[in-house]
Amino acid sequence: MCEAGRLGQKSGKGFYVYDENRNKSPDPEVEALIKKFGEERQIQMRDISKEEILERCLYPMINEGFKILEEGMAIRASDIDIVWTNGYGWPVYEGGPMFYGNLVGYDKVLAWLQQAEKELGPEFKPSPYLERVVAEKINIL
Repeated sequence: MCEAGRLGQKSGKGFYVYDENRNKSPDPEVEALIKKFGEERQIQMRDISKEEILERCLYPMINEGFKILEEGMAIRASDIDIVWTNGYGWPVYEGGPMFYGNLVGYDKVLAWLQQAEKELGPEFKPSPYLERVVAEKINIL
């Protein structure tokens, strides 16, 4: 997008086109750019559910939390959640990424990461500590 001069509001266009009052509207040019990008890489266009977006964003984050615990950079899962709620604006009523992972089930997070590693590559490799927590049914909260 940047290479195409689409810098957002300051250039009047980015993923959207902006009018003089900075109101955004969809831009067919962007749709064409996205379509071209996908075709060049042989990526099929498809609808992505809200659940899949959450999984793609949060499950790798939860995995990183397990790596932080494994490395001893944090003592408790709640330490990680406190950083996210107090430092990054994660909604307090949502608890934080580690709390969220517990809520959906670390077994589900692990299964998703294992599948993502197969399909997308080693950057999705599950933390050995996450694997242990699931295998041994350890409560980390």
